[in-house]
Amino acid sequence: MPNTTVKDVMNPKVVVAKPQATIKEAAEIMSQLRIGCLLVMEDEKVIGIVTESDIIGKIVAKKRDPERVTVDEIMTKNIISTTPDETLDEAAEKMVENKIKRLPVLDGGKLVGIITATDLISFEPKMIETLSELFSMKSQIGRTIAG
Repeated sequence: MPNTTVKDVMNPKVVVAKPQATIKEAAEIMSQLRIGCLLVMEDEKVIGIVTESDIIGKIVAKKRDPERVTVDEIMTKNIISTTPDETLDEAAEKMVENKIKRLPVLDGGKLVGIITATDLISFEPKMIETLSELFSMKSQIGRTIAG
């Protein structure tokens, strides 16, 4: 696996949103496509990411109106990304260090795909040990919201 790169595992089909899209529109797309995030693009450039956790924590939990709040109001702006030539180990390390589960894949600044912790584990089950703290964080968040 040390020679396996992000481009070997990434999903080249990335669903994007415009910054002016409402949270309701974003949530509908995510629900219909059964995906956990949308990358936010403006002028061919990735300017952020909005995740299901963002929607739950910043909209639902705070009882904000998803028809009035736009994606750019809640998106994470300083995104951490990877490149097609990074190894899977390097991508996993970025996820763990930054406590994130998704990495946009940029080639010369151009969006070419996305890779998730689930992609890494599906490709290489041994990655679950490396990424386990991300998933334990997710379950803790779920318990906190439910409780």
